[in-house]
Amino acid sequence: MNFPENLKYTKEHEWVSMEGDVATIGVTEFAQSELGDIVFVEIETEGETLDQNEVFGTIEAVKTVSDLFMPISGEIVAINSDLEDAPESVNESPYENGWMVKIKASDLSEVDGLMDANAYKSLIGQ
Repeated sequence: MNFPENLKYTKEHEWVSMEGDVATIGVTEFAQSELGDIVFVEIETEGETLDQNEVFGTIEAVKTVSDLFMPISGEIVAINSDLEDAPESVNESPYENGWMVKIKASDLSEVDGLMDANAYKSLIGQ
């Protein structure tokens, strides 16, 4: 499995890529493999400001529905509208085309509390 070193990770299996104060968020390769075939991604929080660990959407696979949690606090400034027509992008390209949202971070210090790739690998037993 692939866990890019430049990303941060959460125990809820989201990844975060920072560019200045804008974070791109998605689910990890491990998460999508555990969920199976993704059939629907619902995110209706664009423009909202959410706290760390608040639910920002749901991801639906053939057998289950899971909540998506905010890894850090911020305002959702963009959602990946391509997932509406191609939710399988999360399975095929979780770190590129399968991203979920972009947020303007409200507290950059929260990023320091996220896991690096090695800590995440340990969490999932890799």
